Amino acid sequence: MGMPGGMEWILIALVVLLLFGGKKIPELAKGLGSGIKNFKKAVKDDEEVATTEKAEEIEKKAEAKKEEPTENKTV
Repeated sequence: MGMPGGMEWILIALVVLLLFGGKKIPELAKGLGSGIKNFKKAVKDDEEVATTEKAEEIEKKAEAKKEEPTENKTV
């Protein structure tokens, strides 16, 4: 099943127009746009938090290695 062609899109648009009316469609589009914007912002924030947490974890491991006593072995 492929993407709808030109006539199918026109038919879908007419059905949506009949169901929601001309005044509601811009409101629905605005709500959809703000929803997508908020979703992208949340994903970006989650990535930043994950990156920050990973950096902190790496720093802790580096500090732990520095604090480990080194053994002097003589051969």
